[in-house]
Amino acid sequence: MNTGSVHEEPLFTAVSVSARQLFQLLKCINFAQKAQVRITEEGLRFTVEESRVIQGIAFLERALFTSYTFAPPGRIQDEDDDGDDTSVFQISLTALLETLSIFGFNESKDRWASRDSAYGGVTSSMGRGGLDAPFENRTLGMTSVCRLSYAAKGDPLCIVLKEAGVTTTCEMVTYEAEDQDEIPLQRDDLAQKIIMRSSWLHDAINELALTSPSRLTIAASPLAPYFTLSSKGPLGSATVEFSKDQQLLETFHVPKRTVNTYKYSLVKAASRAMAIASKVSIRGDVQGVLSLQFMIEVEEGRVSFIDFRFVPFLPEEAEEDDDEDGDEV
Repeated sequence: MNTGSVHEEPLFTAVSVSARQLFQLLKCINFAQKAQVRITEEGLRFTVEESRVIQGIAFLERALFTSYTFAPPGRIQDEDDDGDDTSVFQISLTALLETLSIFGFNESKDRWASRDSAYGGVTSSMGRGGLDAPFENRTLGMTSVCRLSYAAKGDPLCIVLKEAGVTTTCEMVTYEAEDQDEIPLQRDDLAQKIIMRSSWLHDAINELALTSPSRLTIAASPLAPYFTLSSKGPLGSATVEFSKDQQLLETFHVPKRTVNTYKYSLVKAASRAMAIASKVSIRGDVQGVLSLQFMIEVEEGRVSFIDFRFVPFLPEEAEEDDDEDGDEV
């Protein structure tokens, strides 16, 4: 504990009546050991990245908490500043998830994945990833009350969990924040924007896994075939095509044909978010940066968003990979 701190009141405190809700959201970005945490007036921002080619961002807005207090020293900040370096730190995401699930979490395999045929019949948006799915109390079981607090820079993140009269307190070591910029997405120069049911994207990514691919190619075009995902691996090649039917692709804005290739295993890292989200916004800019933004319905009719960013292979890298696959045949 940083006993020399002159900041008497904690920098941050928050209480949630559902530790499992926090667990489910943070589990979506659990593809690296550490997460960078930024505390702001609006909520908690968790960022995970790997080799600057994939980035996962989970934003736990203050509305998810029954109480939320952020008291930075001095309270004097620039308008565009989300907080100073006292409110940014790194933490072990693995340890945090273990702590949030300390009272147990009965998570049956693909419990919320009941669906009609792949890419088929449209059902209610609440039929998957909604209130009937991973965030409903009857699905989660008994609710754990969770209190988070962070006293000052360098102090541990304190987590107090209460359930059925049992209280557990954990103090998690925090680490110095690293320089970490967002993978840039040129929102004012998008090459594609497609919104669809997340379950269909999840199904498509899983189908392509049968070829044991190393790369995933995403193509979008104003003419048929409109939206395709394709892969090639040692077990063959596969392609999934989506029509432009509005019941399938809720939004489809593609001015001209685009083709970009990404590392399959990185896109697959977003599978958990795909599985529990109700919708996904698939955006790509003119540089090929891919954004998958998942809308996840949580308790009391609210929604949370998980955002993944991916950097594409350069065109010559994709061509080299195709040549190598051809040599192996």
